[in-house]
Amino acid sequence: MLCFCHREWFFLLSHEVLNPMYCLFEYAGKDNYCLQINPASSINPDHLKYFKFIGRFIAMALFHGKFIDTGFSLPFYKRILNKPLALKDLESIDPEFYNSLIWIKDNNIEECGLEMFFSVDKDILGEVTTHELKPDGGNIQVTEDNKEEYIRLVAEWRLSRGVEEQTQAFLEGFNEVLPQQYLQYFDAKELEVMLCGMQEIDLVDWQRSTIYRHYARSSKQIGWFWQFVKEIDNEKRMRLLQFVTGTCRLPVGGFADLMGSNGPQKFCIEKVGKENWLPRSHTCFNRLDLPPYKSYEQLKEKLLFAIEETEGFGQE
Repeated sequence: MLCFCHREWFFLLSHEVLNPMYCLFEYAGKDNYCLQINPASSINPDHLKYFKFIGRFIAMALFHGKFIDTGFSLPFYKRILNKPLALKDLESIDPEFYNSLIWIKDNNIEECGLEMFFSVDKDILGEVTTHELKPDGGNIQVTEDNKEEYIRLVAEWRLSRGVEEQTQAFLEGFNEVLPQQYLQYFDAKELEVMLCGMQEIDLVDWQRSTIYRHYARSSKQIGWFWQFVKEIDNEKRMRLLQFVTGTCRLPVGGFADLMGSNGPQKFCIEKVGKENWLPRSHTCFNRLDLPPYKSYEQLKEKLLFAIEETEGFGQE
């Protein structure tokens, strides 16, 4: 039976409740894996209750300093912080759409022969409908004189996309746990780091902040371990980190600020078992049980197997 610490519980639960397959959230774009509220979430009649629960859950993670699996879009963080959105915020979620609006702003659309109206098409689960940006917008043509209003309205639409009810439900749950004054001095980027941590792994920092038990820094198995870490890509390093600590995220202060179940706890490698054993981890203590393997190839094979089976395998 596995015993997950609070840190891992928050991380794994967030992986489930934020999963786009449940239609509550969706990716911000085809190449942007930040999450935003899915306008089609109303397909679930209880979706507002779910958003309120998720709001509470995210606030609890933030309050207790626990990381979540996937981050949100920059405009969504600004909504959590009750900060106004601007045209520039579009660039982070839809650069193509943003650039098209900038082009309209900088060029004479009448000379170019563009014919646009104060309305947009929206596609929800394959059903295309027309949304008017202002009353009778489908019959009001965009001109040089009113294009600034059009840019403002279409940007507001693209940033909200009719998810006001869902956003309000999320914020209601969030603010029940964390009132706005708790976050008044933070900006969106700082909030993202608080919730998701840092993803780029600094190998020098990792080595400098690691401790050893029954191994020495000069032990050949330790040398092989760091050789392995240097050879693998950042994705596998994150999976190794998750295998040992229960999360693939790092605190703002890096490895030196890793937390265990009882407070600060550095990454630890301990000699445990025999050479034919598989590695094990103790996520509540950030500890890797590394058997005394006889060759680099053997250590690499066993560790790769471990990180490919991160969820559950060899974890306590």
